[in-house]
Amino acid sequence: MTLQPFLHTTPNDVLSDTVEQCVVIPFPDGMFKQFRLVLPTSIDALLDHPATYEAFAKDEYMPYWAELWPSALMLGRAIAQQAWPKGMQALEVGCGLGLAGLVALSLDMDVIFSDYDVAALEFAAKNARLNGFEQFCTLPLDWRCPPVDFQVPLLLAADVIYEARNIEPLIQLMGKVLAPGGECWLSDPDRPHKQEFQIALTSYGFEFEAMPMILERSDKPAVQGTIYRISSVELP
Repeated sequence: MTLQPFLHTTPNDVLSDTVEQCVVIPFPDGMFKQFRLVLPTSIDALLDHPATYEAFAKDEYMPYWAELWPSALMLGRAIAQQAWPKGMQALEVGCGLGLAGLVALSLDMDVIFSDYDVAALEFAAKNARLNGFEQFCTLPLDWRCPPVDFQVPLLLAADVIYEARNIEPLIQLMGKVLAPGGECWLSDPDRPHKQEFQIALTSYGFEFEAMPMILERSDKPAVQGTIYRISSVELP
């Protein structure tokens, strides 16, 4: 039996109340860039919506996309410090508000935002335009159902292994979607499944570098996490 993709759209009636945040990302040579993000004012309203209860009953869906998580900041900071080929195509998986994709756009990459909540894609697109970007794509994507005949040299993913059930589908997505020689840059705040994720990467034949990172912010506690630089392999 073929697995059917699960896609959801958070209703507009719970997304009208928004707030804007400014995020500052350091770049090489002491430069800083500011990114503006529009996001729902409170994730609680989304959690309490009947559509969320219905989606959770179908697929254990939760509207995690609506919050700016520390891992997104970690990933944005990590890719900002690297030199990337101009026009490199990057797919952000589980993009949420799209911060990593925004940083990639500022580095002249060709970005595809993907998420399984269409509302998240609408917010990512809104944030891209808010920061002056017009050339990008959005893709509704359940990572358990990789697109056919589609490969990119770079995958970006922030805080996507928050549940153990995500690990194997994500690794299989990497094997299908990463082009030969491609990389996945994945950030994680050292959640409990960290060791399980690393073992699974090795068992699938991936090579990876785990780079510790501490996210320090003046107004919030420091968060310790890991940036994974994962090299592609060809899965059967």
